Amino acid sequence: MYVMGGVVWEGFQILQYLNNMIVKEVKMLKIREDVKEALELNKPIVALESTIIAHGMPYPENVRVALEVENCVKVEGCVPATIGVIKGNIIVGMTEKEIEFIGKKEGVLKLSTREIPLCITQKKTGATTVSATSFIAHKAGIKVFATGGIGGVHRDFEKSMDISRDLEELSRTDIVVVSSGAKSILDLAKTIEYLETKGVLILGFKTNEFPAFYTRHSGIRIPEIQSGDAIAEIYKEKEQLSLKSAILVANPIPKEYEIEREEADRWISQALMECDKKGIYGKEVTPFLLSRIVELSGGKSLEANIHLVKSNAKVASKIAVALSK
Repeated sequence: MYVMGGVVWEGFQILQYLNNMIVKEVKMLKIREDVKEALELNKPIVALESTIIAHGMPYPENVRVALEVENCVKVEGCVPATIGVIKGNIIVGMTEKEIEFIGKKEGVLKLSTREIPLCITQKKTGATTVSATSFIAHKAGIKVFATGGIGGVHRDFEKSMDISRDLEELSRTDIVVVSSGAKSILDLAKTIEYLETKGVLILGFKTNEFPAFYTRHSGIRIPEIQSGDAIAEIYKEKEQLSLKSAILVANPIPKEYEIEREEADRWISQALMECDKKGIYGKEVTPFLLSRIVELSGGKSLEANIHLVKSNAKVASKIAVALSK
């Protein structure tokens, strides 16, 4: 028991009070009712991005996969909260109808954190990347987010100066992000160095090696953690120390869906060469490369992407359950 304002409070009452305050501070967010209830009662929630729906794969497969990933979260005892912006409204916990809408609609904006105000004021529809999803999830009071792979430092950084906004957002947002490392099209070593410089803690889920999206191995060593409970303990300790940055949990693609690194590198090299020839740059690079790699791999990379996202959703759910205890 605790005394606050001359009143005796039980621990759960304080927690519920703080959660209610969080919800009141985010009135600009349209939060689905079951997500709102989970926030108020400290039930486990896993945030999910919407870029994979609008820019990751074609309709109707994108919608099917999005709903399957949500179901993975539900099976683990958590509430899924797919995040996006629809007609200027920030949605935390899209309905099936809203997922269908964003999956079918042409011209959906790809939103990093910086484009959110523009999308809102112009009443447009946008799909959130890792940076935007992390930002909105944190504002809503959600502590865990599952994605496929984060953005990072691009391979031709010396020429393009292209570093994903994801890295900067992770350095300033207090959230646990579960991914299969960073996308294989990136310079993984430089991405890791950038994250370390920015104070982002990287942990391997049952691995001591940073995964390279389609493949389980990169040769880059990271601390290995064996359970969601252990990650939750680390997160709580980080909160006690008031360290305001994310924890990136690297979860390798399931072994049966792994693609050999040499094979993936051939597709990536060809896609990068075509990207240069077409003069594609900036935020259009990643969608082009991922789409072209799907074509070059005969759909093999897409299947791998689907399975690693589902695996990450399950791991994120274990962490969310542990954090809610």
